[in-house]
Amino acid sequence: MTAIKPYSVDAYNLAKNSENKMHDDSVARRFGFQGGLVPGVDVFAYMSHMPVAKWGRAFLERGLMDGRFFKPVYDGEVAVVTAEDTADGLAIKVESRGELCATGTASMPSDTPTVSLGDFQSVAVAGKGAPADEKSYATGKWLAIPPFTLGTRGSAEYLRDARETDPLYANEKIVHTGMLLRTMNWALMENAKLGPWIHVGSTIRYLATAGVEDELSVRAKVTGNYERKGHKFVELDGLIVANGSRPIARCQHIAIYQPRETMAA
Repeated sequence: MTAIKPYSVDAYNLAKNSENKMHDDSVARRFGFQGGLVPGVDVFAYMSHMPVAKWGRAFLERGLMDGRFFKPVYDGEVAVVTAEDTADGLAIKVESRGELCATGTASMPSDTPTVSLGDFQSVAVAGKGAPADEKSYATGKWLAIPPFTLGTRGSAEYLRDARETDPLYANEKIVHTGMLLRTMNWALMENAKLGPWIHVGSTIRYLATAGVEDELSVRAKVTGNYERKGHKFVELDGLIVANGSRPIARCQHIAIYQPRETMAA
């Protein structure tokens, strides 16, 4: 395997003021962490720098990437992203404070997936009234988000905060993959009342690039809701759609919506 130049990021917690208080220093410490967690979607964004550097825009049009998060990345710490060439693409790691925090893979599949909008139901946003539980995240249920447009200014702010150094996104006015993945978090947050929760992994298959002026929406189906080691997990299979008609990416998203510490509190 051939080593690729490491990518170092001064990690930044974009979600300090988020409804998810796992990103708040005082709450996160009650769960045994040193401080507020940098969101998993942003760690995934750091990781995505490597395949974009290797394959360019083509990766954002048809590439495949997954990421799993094991240890937290903290605000202000240096996160070092490394990647190695493999027979299938890239093997990616994120390390911080001398610990392995995340791993993932990226590749350029030869097949072009066919995704039908008709296979993904468009529903109304349920709202945040009901608590996050087996009913609000019932297997088979469809979730949505309020459609949004990132815009040039919003994109510039995100690229700055995500510490992205590749000029591709700004030059070609493309929505960053980290922002795309963030919409899957919103699918959870906009349809139930969540306490502190943790994003633990995602797989994303890119189908097309989204422009910063596109209106984006999500059609996400709950594919799993289960308990493991005291944690309650939810899994989503979602399609990110531009302007109501163009599939942008298909995402499998896994989160602990009720950590065991919450249950014991």
